[in-house]
Amino acid sequence: MTGLLDRDRLVTVTGPGGAGKTRLAGQVAKLVAGRFADGAWLAELAPVRDPALVPAGALARVLARQQLLLVLDNCEHVAGAAAQLCAGLLAACDEVRVLATSREPLAVAGEARYRLGPLGLPGLDDLDDLARCESVALFTDRARRADAGFALDEGAGPVVARLVARLDGLPLAIELAAARVEALGVPQLLDRIDDRFALLTAGDRGAADRQRSLAATVDWSYRLLDERERRVFRAVSVFPAGFTLQAAEAVAGPCAGPAVLRLVDCSLLSPPRAGPDGRLRYVMLETLRAYGAGLLAETGEQDQAAAALAGYALRVAGQAEAGAQSPGGELAAARCLDAEDATMRQALGWAVEHDPALALRLAGALGWWWFVRGRLAGEYRLVCQAAGRAEAGSGGWRAAQIWLGWAARSSADLATALGHFTAVRDAVSGRPPSRALASALAGRSSVLRLMGRTAQAAGEARRALALAREIGDPAGELLALTELSLDADYAGDHDEAVPLARQAGQITAGLPGGLARLCSYVLTIVLADAGNLAEAARAGTAGLARARDAGDLSNQANLLPRIADLDLRAGRTGDAAAHLREGLHLAVRTGTWFELLTGLSQCGDLCAATGRAAEALTLWAACAAVGRHEGLTDLHWLETRRDEQLRQARQALGPGRARAAEDRGAAMSITTAAEYALMLTDPGPPQPAAPGPGPLSARERELVTLVAQGRTNAQIAAQLYISVRTVGSHLDRIRDKTGCRRRADLTRLALTAGLV
Repeated sequence: MTGLLDRDRLVTVTGPGGAGKTRLAGQVAKLVAGRFADGAWLAELAPVRDPALVPAGALARVLARQQLLLVLDNCEHVAGAAAQLCAGLLAACDEVRVLATSREPLAVAGEARYRLGPLGLPGLDDLDDLARCESVALFTDRARRADAGFALDEGAGPVVARLVARLDGLPLAIELAAARVEALGVPQLLDRIDDRFALLTAGDRGAADRQRSLAATVDWSYRLLDERERRVFRAVSVFPAGFTLQAAEAVAGPCAGPAVLRLVDCSLLSPPRAGPDGRLRYVMLETLRAYGAGLLAETGEQDQAAAALAGYALRVAGQAEAGAQSPGGELAAARCLDAEDATMRQALGWAVEHDPALALRLAGALGWWWFVRGRLAGEYRLVCQAAGRAEAGSGGWRAAQIWLGWAARSSADLATALGHFTAVRDAVSGRPPSRALASALAGRSSVLRLMGRTAQAAGEARRALALAREIGDPAGELLALTELSLDADYAGDHDEAVPLARQAGQITAGLPGGLARLCSYVLTIVLADAGNLAEAARAGTAGLARARDAGDLSNQANLLPRIADLDLRAGRTGDAAAHLREGLHLAVRTGTWFELLTGLSQCGDLCAATGRAAEALTLWAACAAVGRHEGLTDLHWLETRRDEQLRQARQALGPGRARAAEDRGAAMSITTAAEYALMLTDPGPPQPAAPGPGPLSARERELVTLVAQGRTNAQIAAQLYISVRTVGSHLDRIRDKTGCRRRADLTRLALTAGLV
């Protein structure tokens, strides 16, 4: 396996369920992780039921500059999407290798297949040889767990040898059989397996042993259950990940508890383990879940089980939403949803197709959690699908449009965000005042301000405030006050901005924690712009601490660039660099492009403060170019106090060098600029010096430049009229000369050398 990974960029381990593919992939990953600069990453696809949720494009963009081994586990149920993902990664990410596990090949060009066979089978003569045999050793270990008195002696040894042979040496089948040693004894196990295989294959009793499949073994275990236990087994197989006993009762019926305990005894469920919320959860192996899904389809219970799961998900999400607004309840509520993440995803995906109204209610209940965990932008597509299938103007549709508006705004898609908020405003016009209208007006205010339409923004915020106060909507009032505060700040009216922000901060009852923490962000901004730096620092530091305690990634991403700005004003450049670097990482992770732009701008300020005028001009130019590309006609929020800094930086460099630095930034994409900023805030040791004519040839310097410009090996080959293999050979030699293992390192080398 390690040899295949040395030779091929995509290796797929194939074999039946229960053959040990996941375990083998994990062991191989541990062995080879040190060969990759960014180690080995695992992507578990078993909980993903909808192929559309496999993030091909997004993952390729994230990994384009990484050197790592990506382990894609359990691809068979989304084989087509996994194949597209692998093809995209191979084309776009030259330093990524993929180790996949699946029951069938992915059928991607360049794929190397490793067929995982069964464990070794024993002879029947030598007891010492039996004990050393892999399949017998596994059976003996698991049998001793079930029956502490089990011994592989001269009487049991030959029977165990025949038993594991009849089980094809497949680990799951062996473990299931060993779990019954205490109840049946080894001789009866062997006898029953003979009968069950013949019964469940419904074929010739004289069929060859190799035709006795893992499915027959699992089915045999299933047939040992009584009808009530079978029904519960089928029902709980709908869970895509761990589930509590209460969850099983919600989906399989209130009397499911004893059956669940019986399934644990039968090794059809793993013993419960504590989840992220501290609650014990049972887990069904993926192979058994697939088997249960087949039974649900055969019995016509599939839709019933899926609907029950969606109903359970909605109840849990609703309870978590209510808990998040209770004093001290937010953290527990968020951890509960963390533990139920896979269930929420599956339930929402099913509901979008089968029950759009439920899907919208579920999305509405999860919105606060998506915001806190920095996932709001990533859920845009699925929520948009649900909204598209719902009745326009309905309560669920309005709530979804509001969340979609904020998601689009955080992604810097201002036109789309304005469209969502406006759709709600228009849908409720002529109706009695509502929270939906107050939220829509506040959202419009936020977007209009960023578009430079400040007078309209202030007008919408004032309407939202009056409406929220009229109907007693604290969340709407808080949003309206923060928008009015920022509008006043933009206009330079600090005497108005600060009191408005303070008013917003006094609203605490009945609010999600993420919304309440937003006030710290706004207050930090307006206090700093008013010149009250000490109080701004206290507000920002306290807000960041609260956001960290709550695991609130969105507000952390909001606050970190503002705190970095305060660090810079106080001359704490080391602290500023650390806060900027953390903020940039979070902004990239959460997709909050506005905060990423802010971080890039502040990084330019850091460079200016530390005597790096060229880098400062490059980053400021990148911000301006990206902002214009995203439709941000007013960059006041990025360019405060910038005129004097620009003048000083340009004067320090002179016209020619200043123009070159700004042209370089203007040509950067937002992701390239982010990588550049991360490089500039890296606290590590100094990077390699720029390669001179000695270390690198002219051709090698050209290749480094193209890599830094974001070209893949295939694109470089086409541009230089050479083969992809030749490009790879050149880059290998460059790495040997420079010690730069990753493409990101080569980019840093190019930037340091002035090649880009």
